[in-house]
Amino acid sequence: MNTRNKQKTIIGCIVFVLALLTFSSAPFQQFASFPEKIRMFQGSLTELSLTMPVTATVETSDPDVVHVAAAADQQVDLRHPLTIQPGHPGDAKVMLKVANIPVKTVDVEVLPDLKVIPGGQSIGVQLQTVGVLVVGHHLVESGGQKISPGEQANVKVGDMITRINGTEIKGMSQVGKLINESGRNGKKVELTLLRGKQTLKTEIVPALDAKENMYRMGLYIRDSAAGVGTLTFYEPQSTKYGALGHVISDVDTGKPITVGGGHVIQSSVTSIEKGESGAPGEKFAIFKNERVKLGSIEKNTPFGIFGAMRQLPENTIGKEPIPVGLSEQVKPGPAEIYTVVDGQKVEKFKIEIVNVIPQKYPATKGLILKVTDPVLLKKTGGIVQGMSGSPIIQDGKLVGAVTHVFVNDPTSGYGTYIEWMLQDAGIDIRNRSEQQSRAS
Repeated sequence: MNTRNKQKTIIGCIVFVLALLTFSSAPFQQFASFPEKIRMFQGSLTELSLTMPVTATVETSDPDVVHVAAAADQQVDLRHPLTIQPGHPGDAKVMLKVANIPVKTVDVEVLPDLKVIPGGQSIGVQLQTVGVLVVGHHLVESGGQKISPGEQANVKVGDMITRINGTEIKGMSQVGKLINESGRNGKKVELTLLRGKQTLKTEIVPALDAKENMYRMGLYIRDSAAGVGTLTFYEPQSTKYGALGHVISDVDTGKPITVGGGHVIQSSVTSIEKGESGAPGEKFAIFKNERVKLGSIEKNTPFGIFGAMRQLPENTIGKEPIPVGLSEQVKPGPAEIYTVVDGQKVEKFKIEIVNVIPQKYPATKGLILKVTDPVLLKKTGGIVQGMSGSPIIQDGKLVGAVTHVFVNDPTSGYGTYIEWMLQDAGIDIRNRSEQQSRAS
């Protein structure tokens, strides 16, 4: 190897070592981990830390939207954290320049102020389906044979019968009358079915039940469901609420129930079946004051049930709204849940957020939780059925809701970010100021 090639090799090694040192250096790592985008609510503050012995110039694209505190003449000492102060809702850019050279640009989105009242109360759920739900097939004894006309017409378990002969079905009481009427007139029955998101039509020839002298479809049907859960939040300005943190599915079909209406009412926890490994525990509760409807049920989604609430259940921990935490603001560490384990008394219990799963789009199971409160562990063994929807509070903010328990470890389970529940409740955190203007 000649001298020139040796020099090139040495220079190349030096460049490589310098690059390696640069990329592994603390300042570079800080710049690499510096957020590209920040979302924040009005009234909150965000700190950005570089801890570098450098003076930088700060520029903002819209000072009315965002302001950098302690920036005298736009000069900041990067050895100290930068405090970002929000102004009006909107988007702006914050640019850092060193020696007039741009080194970092951060997109800042300021959201309208949003506070909600955290729940924790045990609630009763009375859910009405859209039409009637097919939960099974049965055989009709007719003409010396056993048949199921519905099964022969390819009506499947999980289908919703929304119309019979063009008549909208609102409950089971209508079904028998319409089927029997068509049968006695010697006519086929036209069914309109909702199968998932698909609307289908089929025809059935009803069979005469020889024992009862009534025409039948050979289908088991249901038009309602009931259960208990936990209220997550109530937004006082819009009167919207969210609860449960997960979808309500039919007990027989396992399919999500399409809501045709319903109500939430007060309930009272009567006893607890303690959870053990392989056997999740359960809250047992009874409905209270069924005639007093707390609110409506308008949606049943993967993130819970939602609607409008006329009045809060009794025994709230506090009636003052608290801030909401965005998904990226949640961090591993101590937190609390609000829930009921005896009667109607809402209590605070300590938990640990073990893991935070970043989610840019709505998805369940964003948080992994562990119950650490000795009182709750003694009473329930951890997370039990009926606790779903219990609000998760961290640093004074509502950040999520309990959703599922780990079957093999009842002390641990999943939670969902509150952001996704707010979205399904119809509370648009970005355009909320526009919604309030329209409502007023």
